[in-house]
Amino acid sequence: MKKLLTLALAMLMVLSLAACGSSGTTEPSANSATSTEEGAEATDITTVEPGKLILATNCQFPPYEMVADGEGVYQGYEGIDIELATIIAEKLGLELQIDDMDFDSSLLAVQEGRSDILLAGLTYTEERDEVMDFTTKYATGVQVVIVKEGSDVTMDNLGEKLVGTQRGTTGYQYASAAPEDGGFGEDHVLAYDNGATAVQALVNGQVDAVIIDEAPAEQYVAANDGLTILPTAWVEEDYCIAVDEGNTALLDAVQAILDEMQADGTLDAIIAKYISAD
Repeated sequence: MKKLLTLALAMLMVLSLAACGSSGTTEPSANSATSTEEGAEATDITTVEPGKLILATNCQFPPYEMVADGEGVYQGYEGIDIELATIIAEKLGLELQIDDMDFDSSLLAVQEGRSDILLAGLTYTEERDEVMDFTTKYATGVQVVIVKEGSDVTMDNLGEKLVGTQRGTTGYQYASAAPEDGGFGEDHVLAYDNGATAVQALVNGQVDAVIIDEAPAEQYVAANDGLTILPTAWVEEDYCIAVDEGNTALLDAVQAILDEMQADGTLDAIIAKYISAD
C-alpha cells in the first residue's frame, strides 16, 4: 500500500532521544523506531515542531474523539483516538499537542505540514492514499443511517430523500456521488461541519436522514429523543492513522507502536472502554 521512497546512500549519525531529547535536527529514514523497555522511542523521525507530536482531529466524533466533561484524558479531550495518540506520543518521547478542527481541515493540516498525525475516525481510501500515508487499520467503521422514529425513510428510498452528512467524510463522498456511481447526487445531500450539526438538522426537520458512523450515531440517538437507526449497515470501512505523504520514519514508528498495542491487548482494551461488544 505504501509507496517506495528513495533512501539516501549516506546516513547521518544521530543521537538517541533520551530523557531530554536531542538538541540537533535529524533527517527521516526508514528505520525510525527502536524497541526499548518503555516501547518505541523516536530516534530519527521528523515532526512539525521538535519535541512535539501535533495531532489533527475533529472532537465532534464520539466516542473516538470528544470534548471531555472536566479534565478529560488529555487537554480536556477524551475518546479512543485521544488515548491512542497519548500513548503514541509517550512512547515516542514527545509532547502531544491536540489541534481540534473541522474534519476536512484536519485532512489538509497533515498534508500541508501543520500537523504530524491524523486520528479522527479516519477511513482509508485509495484517493486519500495518494496524498497521505496510512498505518494498517486499528478499528472497523460501520456507517449507518439515522432517521426520525416513525419516518418512512428506508434504505431502498434513501436516494429520494434529503440526506445530511459531515463535510469531508467518506459518507459525504459516497452519498453525493452521481447515481451511476452508486450515490444519490449532490442535490440530495447537505454537508455540515460536524455530525452534531447534521443530527440537529434532522431533529429540526431540515433533512430526512443522516449518514454517519455507527459509534457516534448511537451516542447522538441516545442524546436526542425521537431518533432511531435503520437496522441495516450502509457501508463498512477501515479506520487508520495517517501522516504526511513520504514521512516514512514517523509512519514506521507509529506503526510499530500500533502493532505493539494490538499484540498486548492495549488497543482492544481502549476500544472496549468506549464501545460495548453487545
